[in-house]
Amino acid sequence: MKLPIFQVDAFTSRLFSGNPAAVVLLDEQLPDETLQAVAAENNLSETAFVLPKGEALGLRWFTPRIEVDLCGHATLATAFVLFEEGKVRGDKVVFETKSCGLLTVKKDGPDLFLDFPSRAPAPAQCTEKIASALGGRPKEAHAAERDLLVLYETEDEILALQPDLIRVEALDAFAVIATAKGNDVDFVSRFFAPRAGIPEDPVTGSAHCTLIPFWAGRLGKQKLRARQVSERGGELLCEHLGERVSIGGRAKLYLRGEIVVD
Repeated sequence: MKLPIFQVDAFTSRLFSGNPAAVVLLDEQLPDETLQAVAAENNLSETAFVLPKGEALGLRWFTPRIEVDLCGHATLATAFVLFEEGKVRGDKVVFETKSCGLLTVKKDGPDLFLDFPSRAPAPAQCTEKIASALGGRPKEAHAAERDLLVLYETEDEILALQPDLIRVEALDAFAVIATAKGNDVDFVSRFFAPRAGIPEDPVTGSAHCTLIPFWAGRLGKQKLRARQVSERGGELLCEHLGERVSIGGRAKLYLRGEIVVD
C-alpha cells in the first residue's frame, strides 16, 4: 500500500524553522500498531493521519512513542496540506477527533486559525522538585488538564533553562510549559514532553490552549502575540474566546512523497 506523505514546517513562514510535522493521507483506517510504527519511523514530534469521514475528516496524532489527545502544529500542517492539495473546498476544514470532538481550521490568506478548547490552569505548589527538574526556580506553578505551567520573571530566564529531562519526566504531568512575558511579544514559552518521546518541542499549539487563558487573565487582553523560543522558534497569533481559543499561524511545505506500508 502506497500512502501520500507530506512534511510541513508549522507556525512559521520560513523553511527550517517552526515545528515540522508529517501528514499522511489515508484511504482506509489502518491498525493502530501500523500508525504508531509509521510515526516512529518518521521520528518527528508528531505525525498526523487524516481519513475522510463524511463532511468531517478523521484526525489522529502520534509522537514516535504514543498517540496524543491533541496537537496544534500537526493540525495546522494537516489543514495546510488539504488546502494546498485542493482536498477541501472553501476556507474551512472540520476534523473529527476521538479526544476533543470537532476541531475547525479556517484559512485567511496565508494564515490558518485553529479553533481549540481552552484548558485554563489552576494554581499549584511550586516545589523544589520542579525547580531542580527545569534548572531554574520559577515564580509560580499552575496545573492544567494535561500539562504543568511554570512562570518565570523574564524571557532571558526561559532561554537559559537547561532542564534535566529525566527529572522532568518524573514530574506529575504529561509535559511542562515554561513561560514568561516577552520582550517584543506578549509572552514566550518552551515545552518539554519527554514522557511522549519529545525532549523539547519546537512550537506547541496545544500548549497554547493553556497559555492563552493564563496570559489573557494576567495581561487583561483577549488578543495576544506569542513566540515559542526553542532553537527553531515559531510565531503564534492567539485569541481568548472563553471556552475556546484561537491559535493562528503559517506553514511551509518541505517534502511531498509517498510511503510504502505492507
